Amino acid sequence: MNPIGSRPALVALGSAALMVLSTVVPSAAATPAARSRASAALDWYDTTAQTVAAAGSATQVTNSRTWALSWLAAARATRQVPAGIDRVAYQDAALASAVHDALVALVPARTEQLDAALRTSLGRIPDGPAEERGVATGARQARLVLRSREGDRLDPASVNAPFTVPAAAPGVWQPTPPAYAPAAQYGNRLAEPFLLKSPAQFRLGPPPGLNSRRYLDDLAEVRASGAANSTTRTAEQTETAGFWLGSSLTLYTTPLRVAVERAAGSAAERARLVALFHVALVDTQVATSDSKYAYERWRPVTAIRTGAVDRDPAWTPLHSTPAHPDYPSGHATYSGAAEGVLEALAGARTAPFELTSPTAPGVTRTYTSWQRLTEENVEARIFSGIHTRSADEAGVTLGKNVARHVLRHGDRLFGRL
Repeated sequence: MNPIGSRPALVALGSAALMVLSTVVPSAAATPAARSRASAALDWYDTTAQTVAAAGSATQVTNSRTWALSWLAAARATRQVPAGIDRVAYQDAALASAVHDALVALVPARTEQLDAALRTSLGRIPDGPAEERGVATGARQARLVLRSREGDRLDPASVNAPFTVPAAAPGVWQPTPPAYAPAAQYGNRLAEPFLLKSPAQFRLGPPPGLNSRRYLDDLAEVRASGAANSTTRTAEQTETAGFWLGSSLTLYTTPLRVAVERAAGSAAERARLVALFHVALVDTQVATSDSKYAYERWRPVTAIRTGAVDRDPAWTPLHSTPAHPDYPSGHATYSGAAEGVLEALAGARTAPFELTSPTAPGVTRTYTSWQRLTEENVEARIFSGIHTRSADEAGVTLGKNVARHVLRHGDRLFGRL
């Protein structure tokens, strides 16, 4: 695979990023030729999304791991093509085999559907050495990748390892209404990242002090804009809060698919894009929990109901607060990492694409940049009443830091075949 040209933003990210994608179509929808070349990758992208949606884990990071392992196997399997055989046929067979075998191992409840998808894919490839060797390579890489991540503690039980709630004190996280559920995702910070040296490698600095002007402004903003009965939040802002309320993994499935479809490279390059995207998101979620539980910052609802500034025991956020600390926002870290990978590998802008949300029925939004997704995420968590602006903005920074690291060191994942 030849390195792509001289885009300065990619040069700064090192050889790993340079090897990922050839050319993207930034100003127009995917051409028919690009869609044809992307067929196998898109078929298995959609199959992965369907598999995770139908029978995936209850923990988002576990599902991100499923994506990362399946597509890392595909990227490794398609990386080199044996001499003398058809390149496209080999790569399509290798990609299909690798993703299929990894998904069967990780989501066995979907074996019947995955087997049917593999038969369909292989039925489109001429019988012969290219198909046979591609299938064998895909199966081998799936086994190797799965074995390499055994015991990484990203299974649901490990992710939600028990956390002892500290004694109540100003600024300290406590379970939040209405469920007062136990802390979630504490175990992420104990998991094994893909490429980070440790979960704490990019740990954020501390959140603003409780008496600082920044924090008081943050709290005033979320008190006014994030209340269930807010008189300052507009209808559009309320829609934004609802649109971005759900799983980041679900909401970013379409934007990543847009980037995969519009890329003009080979199946190998597409597989590499998907793999690096989800590796970055796994490592980001690990790093997010590290910072969250390093600082244990209380949520706005606790600060407003029990704090020393304009205490309001009846204040209620627009949306229920998730069961983990405020700083940083996990939605914002996810967005920051996703933006970092997509901007580096697919360009900052793209032709318009539409996005819907399962938490905002009937609403369709149109985007032309990955940055806009991040900007809306930052605002949405404030309008929902569940995060401070400081937590959101710090989250974006953390996600981008992890993305840059993954792009610089991504070649470690592909190793020797």
